[in-house]
Amino acid sequence: MGLDIRLPIGMMFSLLGALLAIYGVATGSDSDLYKSSLDLNVNFWWGLVLFAFGAVMLLFALLSKPAKE
Repeated sequence: MGLDIRLPIGMMFSLLGALLAIYGVATGSDSDLYKSSLDLNVNFWWGLVLFAFGAVMLLFALLSKPAKE
């Protein structure tokens, strides 16, 4: 098997994290939207967390040595 599971997981989390962070930036000026979260832009911060996790998974996938068959 040549597919490392970290590669698709990293791509998925990186893409979703980037989209969520962009949404957080686009809606950052809407104070009514973030009133229930103590005015914390949770979309932006969790988008960064998801993107960082995806980037780490991609890094691990790219740095891993291929299995010898």
